[in-house]
Amino acid sequence: MQFLHLADLHFGKSIHGVSLLENGDQPIWTERFLELVREVQPDAVVIAGDIYDRSAPSGEAVALLDSVITALAELGTAVLIIAGNHDSGQRLSFGGSLLAKQNIHIAGVLSPKLPCVTLYDEYGPVHFWLMPYVFPALVAQKLEDDSIHDYDTAVRRLLSHQDIDFSQRNVLVAHQNVTSGGKETERGGSESMVGGVGQVDYTAFDGFEYAALGHIHAAYPVGRKTVRYAGSPLCYHFDETKQPAKGPVLVTLGEKRTEPVTEIKTIAPLHPMREIRGAYEEIREAELRNTTRGEYIRIVLTDRKATPEIRAFFQELFESRGSVLMEFVSEYSPFGAVSAAQTARSAEERAVEDLFMDFYAQRCDGAAPDSREQELLRFAGEQLRHAEQLGGEDAPEKLAAALRDFALEQGDAE
Repeated sequence: MQFLHLADLHFGKSIHGVSLLENGDQPIWTERFLELVREVQPDAVVIAGDIYDRSAPSGEAVALLDSVITALAELGTAVLIIAGNHDSGQRLSFGGSLLAKQNIHIAGVLSPKLPCVTLYDEYGPVHFWLMPYVFPALVAQKLEDDSIHDYDTAVRRLLSHQDIDFSQRNVLVAHQNVTSGGKETERGGSESMVGGVGQVDYTAFDGFEYAALGHIHAAYPVGRKTVRYAGSPLCYHFDETKQPAKGPVLVTLGEKRTEPVTEIKTIAPLHPMREIRGAYEEIREAELRNTTRGEYIRIVLTDRKATPEIRAFFQELFESRGSVLMEFVSEYSPFGAVSAAQTARSAEERAVEDLFMDFYAQRCDGAAPDSREQELLRFAGEQLRHAEQLGGEDAPEKLAAALRDFALEQGDAE
């Protein structure tokens, strides 16, 4: 059996005020992805969360997903989707029962029993377990177990609640911060503090032939080769240009007790991202000679301030080549050439934790919150993002109680 594993589509994403939907990046990527599906003819496409960039996606973002799953259904490809931490599970699950009849399976809202989709090949059944993004308070509520306070316990307890026959082949689809021995990986800037919430050790997935992960934007295995992230389809931050070429993971499952084979199938972006760092004259001369077109560019000056005049020169130069100067800063004055409009756009694209970190630094002469404060901040942001899943009129009280309990555990009783 073969399936394509992808994640973190973030349909509707904007970078420095440039909409990747309106500018063609995400629509062109989906066209190229569907070409790959026609070429490979996989049995299934597995999308491990963060389908949208926001919990309330735009109409254009919804239409783009609709076009993708419609095309896959017409090709006869099974589609398995879970909600990520950016998604609203309720919205994503709309029409789920009807879509399941077309072999499109969406797990948006957590239930005590995870949806299980069974597909068949020459070796028999393969059971795909769909686990939407979870956090401790939600799992504690669903399982009626008040002893669950951390992510690792939440995931293990939830999986132990399922009737999984490990004598057969099983695949888990999850969207969590999975680590090996507590070791964090280096992330791209678009994942920020949100990516660091709630570690789950990879051993929680022992017994599964493959764990298809979403949440981290780099593609890599965690702990063992068959617990792996697909990464995001496009670079969503200039930090992510340091990552290898992006594309879905083609997974080939053999019979039981044989290790799956994985291969990254790269898909070229419409607008490659590039960071240019150096002295002004050096950059100027190099870019006047450069003929590359259609890029998203960040310039970091190392020898002078980022003045509006210099920015205007580069902006005009890049626009003449169909490129976009997205960010223009200096190591001498990181915020010197950023307009109020750009700052507002950037704020809309960032997590509340990051904005608070900036605010804290501005008010405390560049100092950062200590580790306990950062952990509490991460926890608060995580709970607020998913408060709707706790449900009921007492959701605010549940949230306050969860924050209080967490603060006490961290030693911040005051």
